[in-house]
Amino acid sequence: MTTKPPMFNYASFCKDLSINAVNDQIRSLLFNNYNDNRSIIVSSSSSSKTFKKSDYILITKEIWKLFMNQITLKKFSFWRSPWSHMNYINFTFYPGAKNYLKNLSELNCSSDTSDISSDFFYQLSKICHNIRSLMINFEKHISKGLSDLIIVQKNLKYLSIIEPYMNCKDLTDLLSILPDTLIKLYLCYGEEHYIPLSFITKFTNLQELELSFNYNFTFRDFKKLQHVTFPQLQILKFECLCPTYEELINFLKNNGKNLKEFCTVENNNSINLAIAKFCPNLKKLSAGFRSNELETLRMVFNSCQYLESIKIMRCDDAFLYEIDALELIAKYSPKSVFELKLHYSDKLKSELLPEILESFFIMWSNRVPQRLLSLIIVDFDLNRFDPNSLDTKDENMAIIIGRRYAELGVIRTFKIIDFLED
Repeated sequence: MTTKPPMFNYASFCKDLSINAVNDQIRSLLFNNYNDNRSIIVSSSSSSKTFKKSDYILITKEIWKLFMNQITLKKFSFWRSPWSHMNYINFTFYPGAKNYLKNLSELNCSSDTSDISSDFFYQLSKICHNIRSLMINFEKHISKGLSDLIIVQKNLKYLSIIEPYMNCKDLTDLLSILPDTLIKLYLCYGEEHYIPLSFITKFTNLQELELSFNYNFTFRDFKKLQHVTFPQLQILKFECLCPTYEELINFLKNNGKNLKEFCTVENNNSINLAIAKFCPNLKKLSAGFRSNELETLRMVFNSCQYLESIKIMRCDDAFLYEIDALELIAKYSPKSVFELKLHYSDKLKSELLPEILESFFIMWSNRVPQRLLSLIIVDFDLNRFDPNSLDTKDENMAIIIGRRYAELGVIRTFKIIDFLED
């Protein structure tokens, strides 16, 4: 380590700052330094190697001083950390902090800021009034001042709420003070408990709504939304489960006309028919179609003439076989389509044999006008696909065929990816 100042002001270029990333770098620096100098301290509670808390705090203070002397920050992130006993530094009181944070536009954080300072949110509320994007990972404890921070935001556009393992009343009270300026809302809940959704009705300018719930019970309050119209809504996603079919169909009846993107992992012919009936302007669609629903898929294509991207979810053996689905897509999908995804659950194997794939590419090459296609297989069992393997398995042959037709200019790309990459 050296006391010499850096030759270049790297901090002045930092517009995206993460407390956790800074802490990780400091710990790495200290561990390496102590390892080099053989002055490692062993904690009394375990045999693991650690370092002096005083050194950590000293270095952290100097780093925050360095950042606070810069012009401005746009994005700021911090999450609860197992090293919370070493994070107690209130940098909002540093000289220059007000100017550095006053133009903050994106904040990603935990609801419990005891890692940093108990009044961190309150101090931010005195400085930051122009946050446009807010992501909160809710925990059992909400630090005081979070409501103060939210209530002073006059231009909040994007809100993400993740895993609220907390008192429902506390969450309801907090949601009730949200400004009605939101245009994008993302809610992610992994636990089975009641979540108030009626607060969403106030966001009449909402353009994007994404609900990721693991339990049907969490959708109980959706009945209050099914008849509400959001005239600006363009993107609607249900990443895990979805509301009852009747409630979702009612929602599409009121809001489907303006939708540009719709995503559901559920399969229900009534929902697919509702898509064809109420969502004529879709550009991106993700849905499941069973093998006896080819006519419904064709109806969707006839109705949704602006489609550009299609993802077909396949979750059981009754879902569309590739040979049937690909032939229908090649013949009847809108001419605007340039991306096709086939998504498999963890229980299914692809039946995309090389001869089926080649037949599809030939049919695609005969479309007029022809548009380059990206074909993507999304699979839970990616290990059985090895693009570098030299064996003659069907999957590897499919990859070779895909590369050949990409070189011929029929398709843009053919990929097999893990579901986490999707």
